[in-house]
Order: sequence, then C-alpha cells, then structure tokens
Amino acid sequence: MIRPLPLSLLLVLLALAGPARATPGEVKRFPAHAPATAQLRIQGSTDIEVFAAVIADYQRLHPATEVVYEDVIAGDMYARYLRQAAGGGTADLLISAGMDLQTKLANDGHALPHRSPQTDALPDWAHWRHEVFGISYEPVAIVYNTRRLPSAQVPRTRRQLLDLLRAPAAPLRGRVGTYDVERSGVGYLFATQDGQLGSIAGALLAALGDNRVRLEERTGVLLDRVASGELLLAYNVLGSYAQARIDAGAPLAIVQPEDYTLVALRTAVIPRAAAHATEARRFLDYLLSPRGQQVLSREARLMPILPPGGDPRGTAPARTFRPIALGPGLLVYLDALKRRQFLDAWRSSVRRQDEPQP
Repeated sequence: MIRPLPLSLLLVLLALAGPARATPGEVKRFPAHAPATAQLRIQGSTDIEVFAAVIADYQRLHPATEVVYEDVIAGDMYARYLRQAAGGGTADLLISAGMDLQTKLANDGHALPHRSPQTDALPDWAHWRHEVFGISYEPVAIVYNTRRLPSAQVPRTRRQLLDLLRAPAAPLRGRVGTYDVERSGVGYLFATQDGQLGSIAGALLAALGDNRVRLEERTGVLLDRVASGELLLAYNVLGSYAQARIDAGAPLAIVQPEDYTLVALRTAVIPRAAAHATEARRFLDYLLSPRGQQVLSREARLMPILPPGGDPRGTAPARTFRPIALGPGLLVYLDALKRRQFLDAWRSSVRRQDEPQP
C-alpha cells in the first residue's frame, strides 16, 4: 500500500488543484414514498437529471428510503470530502468518473471495504481492494455537430483531428472545445492518460491552442455549445452524455477514435465517515444488480459493467478500447510535482486562446 501523503504535501496538492468551491452544487431531495426509516446522501459527478431515474427505481424497491443527491464535479468532490471528513457530515456514497481521485481516497484510508455477491461478480479491472467499484464504463469520445461539420471532414483518429486543426482554412478555429484540465478532474485524468498513450498528444495540444480551443469545466456545457453550432466539435468528452442528447433529437454524433479510445470507469466509494453506510452498501449492491445495471443502461444511458444476467466475466471491450486501470498507477499524476509539471506544459500549449485575437 502506498502511504498517505503528509498533511503539508496534501495541502500543496490541493492548492495546485485550485481553490475548492464553497458554493454547493445543485441538490435534489427525493422524499421517501412511505414513512421514512432510512436516509442516503449521495454526492455524484453525474448530472442529477441523468441519475434521477436510477434513484426513482431504487425507491420503488425501498420506498422508506429518502435520498439526497448533490451534483458535484469530481475535483470538488474530493476536496470537499477532505474538508467535511474533518468536521463530520460527509456523504454516504461518492460516485465519480474521477477514478484517480477516488483511488486516492481509498489509498489514503478514507474508504470502507464492501464485499457482496454483486461486487464479487465484477471483472477484475472494475474494482480495487473491495473499496473502489466501477458501476459503469465510459468511452471517451469526439462529439460533433452533424449539421455544421461535413461528414467528409469528421476525424476518425487523432491524426485526422490534428490534420483538421492544421488545415489552411482553419475550419475549427474558435469552434473546437475540450475540458479545462485545471478545473475538471476527469479532464485532467483523460489528458494525462493521452500523454502516456498518444505519440502525438503534445502536437495535438499545441494545435488545439493554435485554434483557440474553448475550455469548459463540465461535459454538459461543451455539448450545449456543440449542439447549438457555436462549436463544431468537442474532444475527449464522456460519450454517455452525448448519447442521451442524441436520443432526445440533438444534432450530435459520436466518434470513438479508431487509434485508441480511452475507457473510464464511473466509480463508487463508501466513505469511512459515512453516517448511513448500511444504506450506501445496499444502494451499491442495487447498482451492480442485473436490475440496477439495466436501469443505468436504459434510463441513464450509462454503459453497464455487467451484461444482462450479470455474467462475472464482464463485458468484452471493443478492439480499440484502452481501459484506464484502477489501482495505484492512477496516483502518479496526483503527485504535486508531476501535476505542476503537467499543468505548466498544458498551459503553455492550450492557453494560447487567451491571447488577444488579431
């Protein structure tokens, strides 16, 4: 086990991550459908409107449980937990695509272990130490506007995207977006993974900067801008959100890059300080049950970890998928020095869009 960071170094890390936002995210209370005998407080980086159907189905099975869901981005969730754990009042379950930050919480002793038939059915790549559990997997995609970007121009690989960014006519100048990795935990995770996997990652960042890339903290904002035509394309975003909008009629399409497609896990952690740990365990087992996985797939448009029937072999990844592995390897870029070096290089490439326009 990797030892927890000293407090002084942890404070440095949090400072480098930027100030924690004190303003709470959107909170929704789902009242019990019978006299309340249990409560569950969830913090999740999944939008409330996406996860509401999952909670509603859980309450059909457990009508006496009141659920409170707070929509919090991955980086804020991590920092907020550390603050709240010191004073009490933490959430009972943390659900996030920020796999690295969830792993760090577990590694530093902040997670309760849980083992059940449902968690034992997970494939090996979808859990770590019975403390971090994948509930769905997320291909990381390119999303484009089908009405504004001609099909012949749509990039299918990162090399093609680089060529489009470098095209003399500059069709994507000011009209391409991605995560702001200084504010987005999942954006930082995806960018560091690209840096390890992609031979042209540096050139791609430089080209994005040259094209005055639009940087956003949240997936929904990026997709809003692409759907409206303000942006033509968004790079390295969670595909499940786009699919939900496509199903609702938005003029969007998804490309899973053919060179490689990163696959992130949406993970759940039960904090050691949870006031309602028993209810958190029950909800986690529901999420991993055949019924819960079906609701995640059908209603929330999240790709289930387990196929119908809960086959413990798990789903077979596509040939181009590159799953981001749970485990201590995710802690490398959370090291304060590594993070500072990566962000310095990222800023020097991507922040060019902040320069005055000619």
